[in-house]
This record gives sequence, C-alpha cells and structure tokens, in this order.
Amino acid sequence: MLGGTEFVGRAVVAAALGRGWEVTVFHRGRHRPPPGVRSLHGDRTAPDGLAALAADAGSWDAVIDTWSAEPRAVLAAARLLRDRAGRYVYVSSRSVYTWPWPSLGGAGEEGAVVEGAAADAGPTDYARDKRGGELAAVEVFGAADSLLARAGLILGPYENVGRLPWWLTRIARGGPVLAPGPRDLPLQYIDARDLADWLLGAVEQRLSGPYDLVGPSGHTTMGELLQECVRATGADAELRWTDPRTVLDAGIEPWTQLPVWTPPGTDLHDSAHRGDVSRALATGLVCRPVRETVADTWRWLTDIGGTAPRRPDRPAPGLDPETEAKVLAGAEAGPGQDR
Repeated sequence: MLGGTEFVGRAVVAAALGRGWEVTVFHRGRHRPPPGVRSLHGDRTAPDGLAALAADAGSWDAVIDTWSAEPRAVLAAARLLRDRAGRYVYVSSRSVYTWPWPSLGGAGEEGAVVEGAAADAGPTDYARDKRGGELAAVEVFGAADSLLARAGLILGPYENVGRLPWWLTRIARGGPVLAPGPRDLPLQYIDARDLADWLLGAVEQRLSGPYDLVGPSGHTTMGELLQECVRATGADAELRWTDPRTVLDAGIEPWTQLPVWTPPGTDLHDSAHRGDVSRALATGLVCRPVRETVADTWRWLTDIGGTAPRRPDRPAPGLDPETEAKVLAGAEAGPGQDR
C-alpha cells in the first residue's frame, strides 16, 4: 500500500488485514499506520524518496496507490515495482472526465477524459494529475495488469477533506440549521470502507481497466443524510429546508460552502450525484446504509476530540455562521421544516 495511514488508504489497509492479508505500507511517517503492517518510510516527492522501497526485498500480489499529486511520482513507483508486484491498482477520480462528467444514460467509463495529462508530468491540476497517474500505471503495468478506480464523493471515518465532519460539527452545535433543498435530492457517495472492500475484491478477481466507484444515485438523499447527522449527534438542531434558488441567490457556493449539496437540474448535480455505476455493481460493489456511515464518522470524530484532520492541499469546506444566519433570517419559514 503506497500511503495507508489516512482516509482511503487506511481503510484499504484495515480491510486487507481483516482478510488476513500481509500488508506493507510505504508512507512518509507523518501518521501512524494501523497495527499489524510492515512499515517503510519515504517521501515520493524527494530525491531518492523511494530508497527504502528499493532496498526492501519484498514482492507483492498487488500495489494500491491513492496518490493525487504529480503523476511522475506514480510513474517512478510503478517502474520500481513492475517486476515485484502482480498488479497496480490506482485510486483515481471521476474528475478525469471532461466536464460535465458522464451521468445516467451517458458514456460511463468510456466517457471523454481531460486533455494535456502526461505520465511523467509534474503537478498541474487535480483532474490532470489524476489522469496522469492513470497513464503512468497503464504505461508501466499494461492495460491487463492495471486497475483504475475512478472514485466519486468519498465519506466515512478518517475523512480528511472535511465534508461530512463539517455537517456533523455544525449540526452538533444545535439551533436552526440551513438545510439546502430539496429534501428528497438524490445523493451519490461511497463510504471509504466500501471502496476498500471493492478494491480488494477487484484484486482477487484480477479486474483491469477503468471503473467508476461511487454508490448508486439515490442511495440516500440530502434529507436522510442531514437527519442522520441529527440522530447521530443527538443535537437539538432544527433543519430549516431552504429553496435552492434562495441559497444560490445568497451567493453560497454549492459543494464547497454547503458540502455534498449540489442544486438539482444542473450539470454539477448530474455529474456529482447521477453517475452510472452499473459496472462496479456488477463486479461486487456493496454499499452500507447512510446511517452507519454517519454514525461511525461521528463516533470517530468525537473519539479524536471533535476536530477532523484536514489535507493541506484542499480548501476548508463549510459555511460561516454569519452568512447562514443572514440567509435563515431572510428566508420565509415554509412548510416541510424539521422541528
């Protein structure tokens, strides 16, 4: 496992250990890996950063890589491991598709991808970096021995982006909460642990090529997600469902200032929450209930003191209290509010 100490990588390691697999993690040493692994240290961005991996005599059935920066780091690792590993699994992103991303009834995994990516490139932008990582994996391991898991929205314990932790923290404060409507808005996400289980199953099945990895559209709704946040926290919170137009007219950014939420009927919503994942479902993807994802994330968040770790390369999500209060004060209290 390249990485293996945070969020998705950590979930993969835990799932592999749970299956009785022998796991080696190669990481920078900033976070402690789960117990039970062999641990190698190195910084993939530094000169000779792979030295510890090169000096190790190990060989592996598969390598799983979650890298999201410069593609040349994936290329270097893949070249080093080509004769010592059977398969290369690269956790990519649906962001590699040209905008808008494929949605239900669209091209699926055959959709057009971003241009300008290269396997040996330095850091550019997230989409091209991820596509470059894909190209690097395929260039070295070949199409038959490389798997490209194009993940969508990922939630769950150990999340270091801050989307679900922000909602949980906000609702835990209680009081009126700006809840962006409609309440029945279908959402699409994957719990990091379900992603991990699918990845390991894919290794066992020797799957190759691209797969869009996210739960089915409508696996939950905006209403169910926020109500589960209320349930998990036990907070005295009042979800005030607000019309999407009111939210947008206030200058609030979907997805970032109100994490997970995207306005219905837009390219943003269709791309983020209406992807076709039939290929992944046909190969064994199973998604746990939203109640479990929310409750486990809240339990983890409280266990670490209530403040989630956050990746330094991602902006902090969430809406400031002043803007929220202003919108709530200006919106009429319509029917269908949770009290």
